[in-house]
Parts: sequence; C-alpha cells; structure tokens
Amino acid sequence: MKTGRIRPLEHPFARGLMVILAMICTRGADSIARANENRWESAIKAFEQDDRETAYPAEAILFVGSSSIRLWDSLPTDMAPYPVVQRGFGGAATADVIHYADRLLGNHQPPAVVLFVANDIRGNAESDLSPATAADLFASFVSQVHSRIPDTTLFIVAVTPTASRWSVWPQIQKLNHLLARLCDETADTVFIPTADIYLGPDGRPRDELFRSDRLHLNAAGYAHWTKRIRSYLDPLLTCRER
Repeated sequence: MKTGRIRPLEHPFARGLMVILAMICTRGADSIARANENRWESAIKAFEQDDRETAYPAEAILFVGSSSIRLWDSLPTDMAPYPVVQRGFGGAATADVIHYADRLLGNHQPPAVVLFVANDIRGNAESDLSPATAADLFASFVSQVHSRIPDTTLFIVAVTPTASRWSVWPQIQKLNHLLARLCDETADTVFIPTADIYLGPDGRPRDELFRSDRLHLNAAGYAHWTKRIRSYLDPLLTCRER
C-alpha cells in the first residue's frame, strides 16, 4: 500500500508524455461531456456557490465523483475528524468529471482527493466505453489533479460489483485492473480495491449492502466503504500531521 508523500516522476520525457496524453484525453472527454452539459450545470453551479459561502479548512479532503459520492449522507461523520468537501453529482461519467475538473477542484488545495466514478461501463452497448478508453480518461483526470494540486495524493476507489450491472462485471474488472496499474505507475496515486467487500462467498454481489436498486450502497454498504477508504487515508494523513 502506498502511503505518505511519493516523489513525482523525474524524467522530463515521462512528464511531457503524460501532459500530451492528458491533453488528447481531455479533448475527447470534452466532446463526450458536452451532451450532458445542461444536465450537470445546475449541480456544478451549486458547488461553486457552496465554495463561495463555506470556509472549508485547507486540510479538507476532496471527494469527487458520481452518485455514490453524492448520496453519501454520512460522509462528514464517517471521515471525522478530517473535514471533507463533497463533490459528487448524479450519474456522472469520468468524461463529465474531466470536463468540470477546474470548477470541481475550485481553489481547494486538499492533502487528498478521493475519486469514485462508476458510469463508464453500465451495460449499455451504445454508450459503454471499453475498459482501456475509460482507464485513459481516469489517467487524464489524474494529470489534471496533479497539475493543479501537485502536493496532493489522489485515491481512486475501485468500481463496485453490483447486481444491477452484473452482466458487465468482467469488463468492469478489466477497468479496475487497469486503474490499479495506472496507480502503480503514477506518482502520488493510490488504488483502493473493494471487490472483496461486496462479493459474497458465492462470488456474487451481497444484496444486503445495497439499496433496492441493487446499484447504490445502503448504510451498511457505506460503513464497509468507510472502513476500507479510511484504511488507506489514515496512514497518509497521520504521516502529514507529524
């Protein structure tokens, strides 16, 4: 497990290549996200209004992503005593997060950013991305975060196995594998696996941890998520406080 401050990649060619790839992926993400722009604009404006009205501590952890972040009502309590900034919106895909990255990150300089997006592969043949394409978009967001907040550590939470999207779990597993590799190869970026929590002895999703839609976590599911995510966050934040 990666903890503490990890040195950035030093080789100038590696840094330059990452920037170029990020630019390509960001342009592609923008074209994908424009169709959803009106759908998410009110949510993004609400975040900006919150930033104007709330004096968040500099050490607040930034949680970014889709509906599982938005619906995490107990997040401030679950992460205490660490303050948090909650920036989850609807059924956002990674392209949407990239498109709105500047506005989501705002002027925050968090010690950690936690990302969870689960809508790139949903079981829709017309809109699903390949695992490789989705992973490239995650990589683009990683580059955006580290460019704007070089002293932060980005945590990518694995896409959860769910009964409602079980037909595409093999593709989601491939994406999670690629995200784990991305984190292994990228400075200050950590993958948080979760499949072992949400799969039962029969290898199927544990319905008792999900809401009736068999997609979103219930209180028990969030309790497991909290324990796993904190097991990765706590060592880093404790190290920074020393």
